[in-house]
Amino acid sequence: MGQLDGRRIVLGITGGIAAYKAIEVCRRLTDAGAHVAPVMTKGALRFVGKSTFDALGSEKTQISLWDENHSIPHTRLGQGADLIVVCPATARLISDYRNGRSGDLLTATLLATRSKVMVCPAMHTEMWEQASVAENISVLRERGVEIVGPVEGKLAGGDNGFGRLAEPDDIVDSIFKLLGKDSGHQTGDLAGLTVLVTAGGTREPIGPVRFIGNRSSGKQGHALASEAVSRGAKVICITTEAESAPDILGVELIETETAQEMHDAVMENASRADWVFMAAAVADFRPKKIASQKIKKEEGLTEITLEPTLDILQAISKKRKDSQLIIGFAAETNDLLQNAARKLESKNLDFIIANDVSEPDVGFGYDTNSVSVIDRNGLCSEISLCDKREVARNIIDIVSESWSEQGTHPKIQ
Repeated sequence: MGQLDGRRIVLGITGGIAAYKAIEVCRRLTDAGAHVAPVMTKGALRFVGKSTFDALGSEKTQISLWDENHSIPHTRLGQGADLIVVCPATARLISDYRNGRSGDLLTATLLATRSKVMVCPAMHTEMWEQASVAENISVLRERGVEIVGPVEGKLAGGDNGFGRLAEPDDIVDSIFKLLGKDSGHQTGDLAGLTVLVTAGGTREPIGPVRFIGNRSSGKQGHALASEAVSRGAKVICITTEAESAPDILGVELIETETAQEMHDAVMENASRADWVFMAAAVADFRPKKIASQKIKKEEGLTEITLEPTLDILQAISKKRKDSQLIIGFAAETNDLLQNAARKLESKNLDFIIANDVSEPDVGFGYDTNSVSVIDRNGLCSEISLCDKREVARNIIDIVSESWSEQGTHPKIQ
């Protein structure tokens, strides 16, 4: 069963360059079990083809009030929907919807529904920052419309700024969150599982201002948390990057900063988890003494004595419960597989996810990653360079297959 089984979603696509991203949203929604009815404006046809959504959607794509057998298609769509999602939503669509203007099938459908509505804006920064657009968005929010995005990033024409459509995975996660509030339960291939994920890099204070840290952004750990919850798991996410962590129904967020704090949070919660993903970059050393005041440059060099931090992986491995899977991570710059295999054995792990952070576009801070997944039998699976959410999807597929083969999944017992 998919997490959206039985849900009917109208997917509205308007005329913006970001319309191509709606293709992935459509695919993800149907994969999750939703019945997706695509509705395109004439402007959208200038950017993406109707046949694409015919193939990916659950019914024929509608464009006009007059091109289907039903005499009033907008009421059929509006009354039958659990959710209407407009992705992307142009400034014109947002204005029409706010003002109650029905100029095409999509706006007519929006006006002919009492269901939830989600609007995903996409436009250039100058348009997004116009007072009229800001007012329209504010009014829609007050009326209960869910607004997802936009985000900052690369725009059409080579520009960069705020106004970029939210990523498809984030849009789909928001849909899970919105519909999940009424579903009362989680469904999906990980339903019944509790997954603990650590994310981000710890910061070990030198004094009240400076710290010892690393380049970890938490993106890969957060991607794992998002993917696991979208597939039905209950997720505990222990992170040093809470501001960028997923705000999704089913994710319990625990904020930490230091290795000690992360150790304490993991030890307190690990017994609740069936799977533990230790994706955080935990500092190996910390200052033995923390300065009470800022260290001034003019005072000259100050000697800092370091001491080892607690080994979280070793600690939870020793206290693991029956059938629990523990998955470690290894960020290396040389001898990737040898170093990862050594860590896998010494920490008594079930899997280790290894990446060479000296490679371009891999690891810390990037939106992409390339990893090797090694199990306790030495079997290695390679995941080539791709988006970190796709990496997370592949990792969970590998772990889930092993879990099912052992007969330990709650559905199999």
